[in-house]
Amino acid sequence: MVSFQDLKSEYERNWANLKIRPSRLDDANAVAHRAINGKTTYQQIEQRTGVPWHFVALCHYRESNFDFDTYLGNGQSLHRTTTIVPKGRGPFGSFVDGAVDALRIQDFVGTSDWSIARTLFRLEAFNGFGYHAKGVNSPYLYGGSTLYGPPEARAGKFVRDHVFDPSNVDVQLGTAVILHAMMALDPSITVDGSPPGTGNPEPDDEMAATVLLVQQALNRLGANPPLAEDGISGPKTMAAVSRFQQQHGINDSGLLDGATIAAITRAAQPGAVVPAVDLSQILKRLEDLAQLVRPQAGGTAPGGTTPATNDPINLFERLLSLVNRTAPMPGTVTPTNPAPVDQLKQVVDLVGVLLNNGNGKPVLGQVNGALGETIGKLLDGRKTALGVGGTLITALLSAVTASPNAGGLAGLFGTIVSAVPGLGQFAMPIFLALSAWGVLGKLEKWAQGTAPPPKLTT
Repeated sequence: MVSFQDLKSEYERNWANLKIRPSRLDDANAVAHRAINGKTTYQQIEQRTGVPWHFVALCHYRESNFDFDTYLGNGQSLHRTTTIVPKGRGPFGSFVDGAVDALRIQDFVGTSDWSIARTLFRLEAFNGFGYHAKGVNSPYLYGGSTLYGPPEARAGKFVRDHVFDPSNVDVQLGTAVILHAMMALDPSITVDGSPPGTGNPEPDDEMAATVLLVQQALNRLGANPPLAEDGISGPKTMAAVSRFQQQHGINDSGLLDGATIAAITRAAQPGAVVPAVDLSQILKRLEDLAQLVRPQAGGTAPGGTTPATNDPINLFERLLSLVNRTAPMPGTVTPTNPAPVDQLKQVVDLVGVLLNNGNGKPVLGQVNGALGETIGKLLDGRKTALGVGGTLITALLSAVTASPNAGGLAGLFGTIVSAVPGLGQFAMPIFLALSAWGVLGKLEKWAQGTAPPPKLTT
């Protein structure tokens, strides 16, 4: 896997030595002016994602040459559902909405390190790290500078997949060159050092471990062309994921949702047979049943997309909703066709695969530490009980109609409900998430072999 820490000093050294070739300076300044002209729009995206506006501008240049009528993730039209990876996105009402969706898919939302080394690492990841193996600075970053091409540096270009021509010089300007020109024109752009260390990995670093496992699994399954096992979910990896999804009846998006990760991991295990079942239909059923228990405002995520299935809390929330639905609650109607037990078993089985990659290493990471060691220890052993209990109590309270003349428990419940309007809207998600956290923690301990032995029963 390509490690940021291994490349960090190289990025910092190259940035310090970067000089735009005099013959390309006018071109670089022209592109930089176009990027700065869109600053107001890019800043709207920064406000919603935390991703610096200048980084968004550079991605926009490489994907669609600053066309604001396109989707940032692949350059296709905003007004139609995308047909190349990432597939099935949109249509979107604005460039900003589409860009937020694309940055979320890349796990850039919530990142905090936007130093120059991190910025260049993330920019190069879009195009792949193959140039490092050839001893050539990537033209994706350094095209138009003295760091790429003769007479100062080596040339070379990948003219097609896995075909490298050492004499070919890429004439397109690199993103680092454009950023250099932008900073000369707009002093407000800063790429200072990394923020004070928090001890937590960046979101895209966390996802990289899962992507690496998927790339290795797809290569074992005969991915053609073979994937670079770099932990980056770039266009080639997404295309391979898309082909797998098509072959196995999974919703074809090219994205690593929970069902896809589980199916790929299972298929790559020796002697494994992928279940002949439409996983998307199972997940859809879980969504429908979850809506019966806890309707969500709006029904879908921004941009018309369903909630991300690569979020373990989201997936377990849906499973918990299905389990909770088996217990009738006041004011609800029991469905005439409950989900078959075998369907639930298949989903639980697939989620179980997520917790182990076949080598005894959990894929999901340290769940009990996700919300902080202090809180984790405080609630250790109590999260599931508190979450499930709170969920049931909240559901009961939400079904109570306040009555000033009622006595006993009904009067007490009615008083609570009337005192806390909208109780279920904010309490239910909290308790569901707490339950999911507890369940994931237990499953993770089982996967790691650190859970206490089960108690004997008679």
